[in-house]
Formats: sequence, C-alpha cells, structure tokens
Amino acid sequence: MKTVVITGSGRGFGFEMAKLFRQKNCHVVLCDIDQESLKKAEKELTSFSSKGRVLSFLVDVTKEETISNMIKGVLKEFKEIDIWINNAGVNQPNKPIWEIKEEEIDRLLAIDLKGTILCSKLIVPVMKEQGKGQIYNVEGHGSNDAKILGLSIYGTSKRAVTYFTESLAYEIEKCQLPIQVGKITPGIMITNFIHTALGNGEEIELDESTKKVYNILGDYPETIAAFMVDKILTNTKNNVKFTWLTNRKAAFRFMTSKWNHRDFFAQEKK
Repeated sequence: MKTVVITGSGRGFGFEMAKLFRQKNCHVVLCDIDQESLKKAEKELTSFSSKGRVLSFLVDVTKEETISNMIKGVLKEFKEIDIWINNAGVNQPNKPIWEIKEEEIDRLLAIDLKGTILCSKLIVPVMKEQGKGQIYNVEGHGSNDAKILGLSIYGTSKRAVTYFTESLAYEIEKCQLPIQVGKITPGIMITNFIHTALGNGEEIELDESTKKVYNILGDYPETIAAFMVDKILTNTKNNVKFTWLTNRKAAFRFMTSKWNHRDFFAQEKK
C-alpha cells in the first residue's frame, strides 16, 4: 500500500488529489499551514471507507524543522514514503512588480519556491535509503514563460520551480538513485487560490477579460486531480511531465467557446 504526502492539501487541488489517493486505498498524509483547513480536510477524508489511513500535520514548508518533524512522524507510522507532491503555494497581489512590497516578495518566494526546494532536499535521502520513491512538483503560470500583468513574481517562482525540478531529475539520473521526479502542470484551476493573495485572505479582484479566459480554459480541481492521480500511480519514468491543459486542448476550447458557454463566476453576479 502506497503512502502519499501532499503539501498544501488542506483544500483545493491538494485536497482533491488526497481524496482520490485515499479512494484508491493509499495511506494519505495531509499537511498545511492552516489548522482549520487541515482539521476539516482530515475529517472529510476519514468519513469514507478505505484500506488506507489518514494522517495530518501542521507544517510550514519554509521551515526545515517542521518538514523534518513531519517526515519522522510519517515514517514512524507507515515506515516508507512512496510519493511526495510539492503542491503548497500562494498567489501574488494583483499588482505590477514595482508596487509589490518586499515582505510580499519574500513570502511568495519562500512558500512557492523555497518550500519546494526544502521538501525535495529532505525527502530524497529518505527515498534513497528505502530504495524507491517519487517526487512531483506543481508548475503554474510562468512555467512556460507566459506573462500576465499582476503575476510576475508568482510566474518567476514557478519558472524557477520548473528549472529546479528538471535539475533534480537530472541529478537523480546522474547519481543513479531509485527515484522518479516529475512535473504536474494543471493549467487554470477554479479555486479560492485565484481570488486570494499570499494565503492570508487578501482579496484579488479579477477583471472581466481575465474571467473570460478563465471561463474558457479553467476547470475545477477535482477534474484535474482525477487525471493527475491516475498518471502518478502508473508512472515508472524519471523526468516526466503531466499536462492537463495542453496547447491542443486550449486551442479547441477557444474555437468552441461561442457554443460552449461556461461561467464559473456566475455566483458573484447575484
């Protein structure tokens, strides 16, 4: 039975993946910095039957000590960690670069980039020792060099995550470690993430043109999670990339948008 750790899994995409892994009889480890979300997620995951168990840890992915303590706790309970998904991340305030405060830059880069690096750094020795394991990092806007006003710092962090993941996969291969590293590219997800900045509830006001694009290209996280979890559980290769919103799919959606009307923001208009 596989043991899966997902950072930032108190809600959103991380939680939807955790739910599916549990439904597929995996041990699931939730970790988040928000205590309330974590408790709610754990309660829901334990409410339905599965051969796997659920653990939850309050973790700040920018602090090595809290990550290490979680790893020790998981190994004590389950002996091994088969899959580690670096999903924790926050959005930036919808402002151009010159209006972003230093503390906002520090917080975003610490969570979105440093957190991924720290978690990967700490879990590799564990997987090396146990002789197996998989690490997946979540990409985002900027990973493909796309640019949008108000997402420059976030995009910078995600572009760096892409480079880091490819470098980690390269080093794993060169050192001949029994570990697979991969990238998860979910595209545009309709979650609370797109409305709040820095994970602290600061509201982001989306303009109508942005909403239009989201309505065409966006999907709910449970849809994307179902695709990703199946890919992860069947993967045997290093340096893979799992992409939900492919260029072909995006082009098709734009071409058919006149007939396929979707409005994820309808509730806001009431």
